[in-house]
Amino acid sequence: MDSDVLVLNSNYEPLNVCDVRRAFRLLFGAKAEVIEYDHLEIHSARQAFRAPSIIRLQYLIRRPRPRVKLSRREVFIRDRYTCQFCGRETHDLTLDHVVPRHRGGTHDWENLVAACRSCNHRKGGKTLAEAHMHMLRPPFEPRSDLYSLFTPYLADPRNEAWRTYLFLGDRQH
Repeated sequence: MDSDVLVLNSNYEPLNVCDVRRAFRLLFGAKAEVIEYDHLEIHSARQAFRAPSIIRLQYLIRRPRPRVKLSRREVFIRDRYTCQFCGRETHDLTLDHVVPRHRGGTHDWENLVAACRSCNHRKGGKTLAEAHMHMLRPPFEPRSDLYSLFTPYLADPRNEAWRTYLFLGDRQH
C-alpha cells in the first residue's frame, strides 16, 4: 500500500501523485479510471485488486499553474550561475536587486539577478543607469516544469510507465 500513483487530469495532463489508498477511493467512487496498473496486488478479505500506477480523473480540474518558489538557489539556476552584469560563470554569486529596495524595488523574480561579488559591489545601491551597467538579459519568473515536479518519483523503477504521460520519453535518451 506504499506505492505512488500518478493522477492525470481528464485531458491527460499530469496533476499530482497520491498513494494507492487514495487512488482506490477515487476509482471506487467512479471519479477516476485506471490507465496503467502496477505490478502489485492488494488483497481484501474476499478479493484481490491490481494496484493502479496511473489513474485519470473523469472530470477536468482547473487549477493555477504551479510556480517555482523564489529562493537564492532558484535565481542562480535561472541565471545559469552566471553574473548578469559581466557574464562570468561562478558558484560564488550574490543576489542583486536591479532596482534597489530602498528605491522602491521589490523582492521578486523580475527584480532579482545573480551577480558576482565585484559587480554587486560596483553597482551598490545605485540603479543600472547610475552605475553605468547593463544586464545580459532581463530577469523573469521561470516556469515550473513537469520534470522538476515529478522527477523524484521516477527513481522508483515501478514508476517507469509514468514517463509516457510526463512527456519525458524513455531512459535511453
